Amino acid sequence: MPNRNPNLARLKAGYLFPEIARRKREFEASRAGGGTPASRIISLGVGNTTEPILPHICAALEEGARALGRTETYSGYMDEGLEELRRRISSVYYGGRFGPDEIFISDGSKCDIGRLQVLFGSEARVCVQDPSYPVYVDGSVLSGAAAGRQETGGGYGGIRYLPCTAANGYFPDLSAIEEGSVIYFCSPNNPTGAAASAEQLNALVRQARATRSFIVYDAAYADYIRDPGLPRSIYEADGAAECAIEVNSFSKSAGFTGVRLGWTAVPHKMAYTDGGSVNADWARIMATVFNGASNIAQAGGLAALDGEGQKEIRALTDFYLGNAALILEVLRKKGIPCMGGGNSPYIWANFAPEKSWDAFSRILERCHVVTTPGAGFGPAGECFIRFSAFGHRADVEEACGRLGRLL
Repeated sequence: MPNRNPNLARLKAGYLFPEIARRKREFEASRAGGGTPASRIISLGVGNTTEPILPHICAALEEGARALGRTETYSGYMDEGLEELRRRISSVYYGGRFGPDEIFISDGSKCDIGRLQVLFGSEARVCVQDPSYPVYVDGSVLSGAAAGRQETGGGYGGIRYLPCTAANGYFPDLSAIEEGSVIYFCSPNNPTGAAASAEQLNALVRQARATRSFIVYDAAYADYIRDPGLPRSIYEADGAAECAIEVNSFSKSAGFTGVRLGWTAVPHKMAYTDGGSVNADWARIMATVFNGASNIAQAGGLAALDGEGQKEIRALTDFYLGNAALILEVLRKKGIPCMGGGNSPYIWANFAPEKSWDAFSRILERCHVVTTPGAGFGPAGECFIRFSAFGHRADVEEACGRLGRLL
């Protein structure tokens, strides 16, 4: 029989969000038969959108499905993605600076982040913000990144954690980046909600170039930025096209969590130490392991990027930011230090000295509200809770009322 991939054994006990779901089920089972409408469980935990896709974009999805039922408009494989969609992404998000062969359409940014590990291999030096979205770390472990190095500080060996705390304004000490690293960076950040300034992104790019490193920049929440002085793309920093890959998604902006559509920008200017093309390698990987995003989803993506679609995205993200403001208000009234919520759908709340899972359990048991323990995002997340603003307004208002009375 084949042997198990040894990197699977290196993963921590379980992926964060299934563990939250398991604990929620156990809590529900413990109180089965005694629930009332007032005590139903409300989730402010997993970052899953809840509101319907708005009419203009939804109509395009419907027409995309109907087109597949007509001989004259049927389409099959589109491995690279619809060219017009790639051009429109470049126009809307990058000012037209990239050609369609530098934009790769996919089934979502999380999937792309996992596939990107193949570019760098098991010898890659990996740096991640701490705390950070779990796939950056777990995907690196699965790829075998520095598997022989010792685990330290509650994290994985072979991965350099860059703490982002209140003390440093949730922006890491870049001097810790090693030569030839792959740096995972998310802004607005999941889970802290912090959005990097133009000065900070320029500093990140300068350090990446100085250390001959690459940045994998996760911009999945860029459409939530409301501060006009904050950058929405890594490519707003000088020289980023030579060292940065950007991933993005329609999931949290257009409500496509159940539709699955995203993209990755890989500029032609990016090259390995030996001069080889990163873009060419990514094209080869995608052609090998991926047969293209749904043609129906791509029809919706095109609509999301026209004038009416952009208005709908603004309305939907405004709605979730309104939820965030409600959560932020009640937590601050309770004297809980918080970060995020203004340019992000996440609030990062400090419950120190209480441990994250203890705070999670207390909130679940007393308020019947599901949250996300900060420890699941990395060592620096201990004692924090992430609150998600994704939810129906009535549910968020009810959850806030419970938090205000019971915390």
